[in-house]
Amino acid sequence: MDVTIFSEVRWSSRRGLSPPAPRRRSGKPSLFQENSRKLYFSPGACSLSPHIALREAGLAFDLAQVDLKAKTTKSGGDFRAINPKGQVPTLELDDGEVLTEGPAIVQYIADRKPEAKLAPAAGTLERYRLQEWLNYVTSEMHKGFSPLFNPNAPDQWKQTVKDMLAQRLDFLSKKLESKPYLMGGTFTVADGYLFTILGWGKYHNIDYAAKWPVLQAYQDRVSERPAVQAALKAEGLLK
Repeated sequence: MDVTIFSEVRWSSRRGLSPPAPRRRSGKPSLFQENSRKLYFSPGACSLSPHIALREAGLAFDLAQVDLKAKTTKSGGDFRAINPKGQVPTLELDDGEVLTEGPAIVQYIADRKPEAKLAPAAGTLERYRLQEWLNYVTSEMHKGFSPLFNPNAPDQWKQTVKDMLAQRLDFLSKKLESKPYLMGGTFTVADGYLFTILGWGKYHNIDYAAKWPVLQAYQDRVSERPAVQAALKAEGLLK
């Protein structure tokens, strides 16, 4: 989703504290150190998924909104200098390392705070089940919705895309009939991702309540989580 308005938001995981101190470059890899991270995002885009994950994990981070059409940051800098792909989400770590691609970013976040139980332990079968869901959401749902945002796509093609999406929504609805979240009773980063992508339905007249009430209930359930509400408010998607 292209968004042409941009701003920068700074946030601390501990209410009442001032924003994190300026980041220091140690010159050494620091994948799991405690210092701040910066998430480059666009409101309502797929970057909402790692935004939710960061808040669910309670990690300190900064937000920097990106103009995806101009490929610029708030300061007017070239976003491609940060991420040559020119896409969000992009997570910049304290040591200057940059991580891209949503499924990779959310697993990094989950592994940073294992006690939040946003992902099963690495190397377990359940972790591969999580990756299975992340791959499904990214390849079947995320990419399934993408053509609908193309202003040059003919209406006939968009209807074909919606028909294909309907089959995937049927599948998801059946999977969620007997459990609150994709992995069972526990919210994981896969749910934050699916919630984000399903949220795009409102832009294309996809009525979950009428055709997929299980998915509407799922969206309502996820949206009530405090971390999700905080992320939506920070991106201007919820008043």
